[in-house]
Amino acid sequence: MGKIIFYEDRNFQGRFHESSSDCSELNSFFSRCNSIKVENGNWMIYERPNFTGQQYYVKRGEYPDCQHWYGLSDSIRSCHLIPQSVFILKHRGSFRIRIHEREDFRGQMMEFTEDCPHVNEEFNYHDIHSCNVLEGHWIFYDQPNYRGRQYYLKPGEYRRFTDWGAMNARVGSFRRISDMH
Repeated sequence: MGKIIFYEDRNFQGRFHESSSDCSELNSFFSRCNSIKVENGNWMIYERPNFTGQQYYVKRGEYPDCQHWYGLSDSIRSCHLIPQSVFILKHRGSFRIRIHEREDFRGQMMEFTEDCPHVNEEFNYHDIHSCNVLEGHWIFYDQPNYRGRQYYLKPGEYRRFTDWGAMNARVGSFRRISDMH
């Protein structure tokens, strides 16, 4: 069970809206979002409706302004509660992802079971054009050291970077979602 509270103003002020499940359209509840409290659960929040646009991972805690979740604007228009079972998998070591240098799982392939802070150093490429999430849930970042734009990947096939919502194939780092620090 999750609970997230969105506030229109910084420092948890102004109009607010509480959610305990996925919401594909938050426009009717508030016009802007400048602070967030996550009381329970782990969430992906999105700048656009229907779980599209810039994504951000937030876990239990307080985010008094958008810089605390690395937001680029005060626009949050949808949210997704990451299932608790994702974090139970951590204890069984069930994380596996295959990344490919080209679309449709072609070109050089490398399999990972751990976080990767520098894709270029490990994979010798800056870009990942396709991937297959075999086990666990992951977050791609467009810059090294888990910075920049974020993309949530659940188990499944991603034949091209647009399948995970990216505008280009640049992936600088990625990590497992396992109640991340």
